[in-house]
Amino acid sequence: MSELLVLSHDDVRRLLPMDECIELMSQALADLARGQAWQPLRFVVRPPGEQSLMGLMPAHRSAPRPAYGLKTVCIFPGNAARGLDLHQGGVLLFDGETGEPRALVNASAVTAIRTAAVSAVATRALARSDARVLAVLGAGVQARAHLEAMSKVRRFERGRVWSRTRDHAEAFASEGEAPFPMEVVGSAEAAVRGADVVVTATSAREPIVRREWLAAGAHVNAVGSSIPTTRELDAATVSAAALFADSRESLVNESGDYLFAVEEAGIGPDHIRAEIGEVLTGSGEGRRSAEELTVFKSLGLAVEDLAAAEHVYARAVSENVGTVVAF
Repeated sequence: MSELLVLSHDDVRRLLPMDECIELMSQALADLARGQAWQPLRFVVRPPGEQSLMGLMPAHRSAPRPAYGLKTVCIFPGNAARGLDLHQGGVLLFDGETGEPRALVNASAVTAIRTAAVSAVATRALARSDARVLAVLGAGVQARAHLEAMSKVRRFERGRVWSRTRDHAEAFASEGEAPFPMEVVGSAEAAVRGADVVVTATSAREPIVRREWLAAGAHVNAVGSSIPTTRELDAATVSAAALFADSRESLVNESGDYLFAVEEAGIGPDHIRAEIGEVLTGSGEGRRSAEELTVFKSLGLAVEDLAAAEHVYARAVSENVGTVVAF
């Protein structure tokens, strides 16, 4: 009989601090680019007539020691109105030599932290070093995590936040988590104009960012949409930008931001300049000029969840954290 370590939301938040997760995600994306980690496309269950969906995300890594991971996550768009995270589920970590399940890790916390950390990796690699103004579209779990993550990689002097529910934006700005002033604005356009770095972390189905609003040299982290039928960026933004992916395969199959631009602006796979892991390892080119518009389309990868689960598990064992269950 094996033992399964169960790690809660609070356990994950304590054991996976943002600065550590940024370095962890940088390594995970570089490992993917080097072929040391592997994942298929996620399998998505969308029952007819349901607004919710379930995603199954398996991954394997071969070094420094083998491991398997499987994230099962349910996405419920209506959770925002309930004050709940849209993402609910768990990450199962398996021993890579025996296949024994080792840990069940809260997926909501892992997803929030690692997604923002990946955007921070992309921002560190692609945004101008003199970026000083941040725009955040959205005021939920991901927006909060991204505010922390962005602050780790650039010295912002001020920020603006917009949400379709102004009360949420007011609460976001008043929490005082940013080391710089955050202004609540009345429109996405007001947030985006003049911003050096833009984060879109919404549940929008249609574009909330227009190309003409974006300043020369801006960097955009497009985070909110992870399915082919929704998008946050208009086709003109995607076609005008140097486009970067966490995974090319995921981007061309799963990203509405990309697929709508294919249909409306005529771009193709050759428009994708590089995966972030390729930029990190030097096999792909990053920003070419200070005036260039860069877009990182985040879809979220199983290898990221696996790396986060391994890290949390190792720390939990060393610090005697979590609940052990005979399994």
